Amino acid sequence: MSPPVAPPGWSRWLVPPAALSVHLSIGQAYAWSVFKPPLESALGLSGTQSALPFQLGIVMLGLSAAFGGTLVERNGPRWAMTVALVCFSSGFLLSALGAATEQYWLIVLGYGFVGGIGLGIGYISPVSTLIKWFPDRPGMATGIAIMGFGGGALIASPWSAQMLESFGGDSSGIALAFLVHGLSYAVFMLLGVLLVRVPRTEKPVESGPSVLAGPQVSANQAIRTPQFWLLWIVLCMNVTAGIGILEKAAPMITDFFADTSTPVTVTVTAAAGFVALLSAANMAGRIGWSSTSDLIGRKNIYRVYLGVGALMYALIALFGDSSKPLFVLCALVILSFYGGGFATVPAYLKDLFGTHQVGAIHGRLLTAWSTAGVLGPLIVNWIADRQEEAGRHGASLYGMSFIIMIGLLVVGFVANELVRPVHPRHHVPQPKEAGHVQRQQSESA
Repeated sequence: MSPPVAPPGWSRWLVPPAALSVHLSIGQAYAWSVFKPPLESALGLSGTQSALPFQLGIVMLGLSAAFGGTLVERNGPRWAMTVALVCFSSGFLLSALGAATEQYWLIVLGYGFVGGIGLGIGYISPVSTLIKWFPDRPGMATGIAIMGFGGGALIASPWSAQMLESFGGDSSGIALAFLVHGLSYAVFMLLGVLLVRVPRTEKPVESGPSVLAGPQVSANQAIRTPQFWLLWIVLCMNVTAGIGILEKAAPMITDFFADTSTPVTVTVTAAAGFVALLSAANMAGRIGWSSTSDLIGRKNIYRVYLGVGALMYALIALFGDSSKPLFVLCALVILSFYGGGFATVPAYLKDLFGTHQVGAIHGRLLTAWSTAGVLGPLIVNWIADRQEEAGRHGASLYGMSFIIMIGLLVVGFVANELVRPVHPRHHVPQPKEAGHVQRQQSESA
């Protein structure tokens, strides 16, 4: 499938909606916590076990993005979006079969493994194309698309909660909800497949910068630079801190205020409402903070994500259980930084490595997300389970987790401070330089 080239007069503003149709669909992953309580009840799972499909999905997201990034660059966004559609929808259908037959391993295989591949390929499918269409505003462009991934749960959370209430929270009701998700998202993602285009020229904006302006670094060279691995640490730490709250959001808010005079009612609707609120912050952070990075720079915006994020965790750990508004506000800020970090990193990569193979580089960097997808939920769920076994309850289930998150954010802050411009020895030769080298070789021959 060859990349579809935009005809003359094609508006670049049609590309973000194509990206959004894919990202809004795969962003359902952030609503997984709505399914956790029903699955635990219907199949007799622990909190750690019910997190496994989500964790594996994030692992496969990073791995498929890393190994498929070069294929996405070579075959173009339409090919990538088609692969994402097939895998993501098939994952839901397998999960539906697993829930209907009460075979939990099928849910892990479907949602986690197969669906996770769809997550990874779908996530990176429009990024390189958007940066090429918007070389003048890369932070804003990637923020618009990746905003959809953060906002997907804003749609999926109440939708899933309504289906579970209508179909029932038993295994057959969960299976039917998975089935509806798989079929609906297939139709919606098809819109992106049909609409996406790549630019005809290196300067899609009249009087704008060329997409190949500045230093260019190949994907193979990028992973040999310290800048790549410093950004890997930055992304991993920021994601771990955010995903720990997001994956455990629904049960966390009920546990946190269980011993107070104003407990949160344990219902699917209340849990979904909190998840949806966090998703709104996640979505707003992706477009708001990434657009701000076009004005103040990528390093400065990551100083905000990591430094202020550590402060928010400290406030929750110290005072969160005494004030519900403070807990919710800090959680919203942390999730906005979490989303902003994802949306800003493609532009950060473009600044450091150019647009030559930015999609492939971005895909390889997302292995940090795979690592964080295991670390974040594992830290929060494992410590909460151990604390519960020790007889503790309420906010004390999460105190140690929050201290760990603060430490990880400090590590990320230090890594961001160490980022410097890439050394010229890693740059791809410019056309003039390449021609000069070729002439020299001819003369020597």
